[in-house]
Amino acid sequence: GKLTFAIVTPTTVELIGADKDITNVFLGETIDYEGKTYTITSIGEGAFSGCSALTSVTIPNSVTSIGCSTFEGTALYENPANWENGALYIDDCLIKVDEGFAGHFRIKENTRIISACAFEDCSALTSVTIPNSVTSIGDNAFDGCESLTSVTIPNSVTSIGESAFWGCSSLTSVTIPNSVTSIGWWAFY
Repeated sequence: GKLTFAIVTPTTVELIGADKDITNVFLGETIDYEGKTYTITSIGEGAFSGCSALTSVTIPNSVTSIGCSTFEGTALYENPANWENGALYIDDCLIKVDEGFAGHFRIKENTRIISACAFEDCSALTSVTIPNSVTSIGDNAFDGCESLTSVTIPNSVTSIGESAFWGCSSLTSVTIPNSVTSIGWWAFY
């Protein structure tokens, strides 16, 4: 009732929206619809945007991607107490890093997803440590990080999203392991 999903494949769905008055969300790994069970594999761009009373979300392990601006405008996003060293994490997902961040950024151990647009326009980011727990790097994750010079992607990563490193004009060295099975369009444009 309060959440809206879109069927992506015959067995998977994406959460694409929520009622604006929602306050907290516990997502299970599956939902049932018309007698069929679907696995929740993604949270779409702006899915919770504008849900100003939203203070907590539980993201299941079945989710492998989170879109841009998914939590902007929520109490969860807007509360400075939820940001840790300039970064917003929800469960084991890195959602956003403050655009003013400069220098080296170490992503927390046990982080599973780097959300779409997580580091977008962090123009003074020079390097990043990605832990072996990360499985996916979202669309536009490092878009506009023009001071980023090198990236080592760990063996745990299986997908690199579209435009993930778009506009990283100083990026001269990237190590991509054999574990990566999917690289999106314009990933290194």
